[in-house]
Amino acid sequence: MDSVQEMKGASIVVETCAAVDPGEDVLVVSDWEVADVAERVAAAAKERDANVTMTLMDPREYDGNEPEETIAAAMLEADVIITPVHRSITHSAATARAKENGARVISMVKFTPEQLKTGGLYADYEGMRSHCEEMARKFSEASEAHVTSTHGTDVTVGLEGRDGNAHPGIADEPGEFTALVHIEANISPVEGTTNGTVVFDGAIPNLDIGVLETPVEMEIEDGAVTSVEGGREAERIASVWAEHDDPAVYNIAQLAVGMNPECPEFNGWFSNDHGRYGNVHFGIGTSSNLGGTTRAPVHFDAMMGGPTLELDGDVVVEDGEFTFF
Repeated sequence: MDSVQEMKGASIVVETCAAVDPGEDVLVVSDWEVADVAERVAAAAKERDANVTMTLMDPREYDGNEPEETIAAAMLEADVIITPVHRSITHSAATARAKENGARVISMVKFTPEQLKTGGLYADYEGMRSHCEEMARKFSEASEAHVTSTHGTDVTVGLEGRDGNAHPGIADEPGEFTALVHIEANISPVEGTTNGTVVFDGAIPNLDIGVLETPVEMEIEDGAVTSVEGGREAERIASVWAEHDDPAVYNIAQLAVGMNPECPEFNGWFSNDHGRYGNVHFGIGTSSNLGGTTRAPVHFDAMMGGPTLELDGDVVVEDGEFTFF
């Protein structure tokens, strides 16, 4: 029975989210940690009469690392790329090149068979698509964002001239990208413009941190993190940064909101916590795949549970609730 339900979820990925058509070249990129989910997705694509190739690599060390060169080359030949992987390759140069070449890319990070059966994957993607696109438009039209929270967050973010990105869980046009099960709108801040204090109280899905036991506080000056405090989670972040002699790792790369109604709580699932409804999060590291100019050796996202987000003074998220729909 589990296999039947897992195939139902895999079919949602292939049919609804990736909109795979018969005869399309589908590349499933995975690693040894997530191979069981990749097999389900590949089988579902095959049932759509697609030309399916599945490739496995060693798990990357950190999210944002590049895939193997042979896999990067294969990505340039695919119509659709689905990536059930243990470490995200979303922010890699290989993914950027594949999108520029017209591939539709669907990211699935740390997906488990259980996540094929329940949770955020079963959201109404079409129903949420217009709201996600509207949120992206609001980002595009804004010059400045202001994020606050009862935990002490108070930060301003420059957005002038940057375009918002809608990732509604559907990528059905050439060059589109989405991550499952996020249903997320985001934007890359203008470099050097983010200033203030951010207190993350929700989750950090990357770096094997998960739901936060202790809030993580960061001070940000001129678009870069200058300090991080907050227990073992903060120590983990600092240790990863210390491994890289590259100032780009401190770059504030992304401002985003999670919009999946089927993800009401942070639960430690990588994709669930990104898409957790009403969360506001910052990405730190690479911004070039989102509309910025920075490429870093590592990228991670950190979430706030019930923040308030203003765009040019208009409140669009208030205490974790959207105000415009």
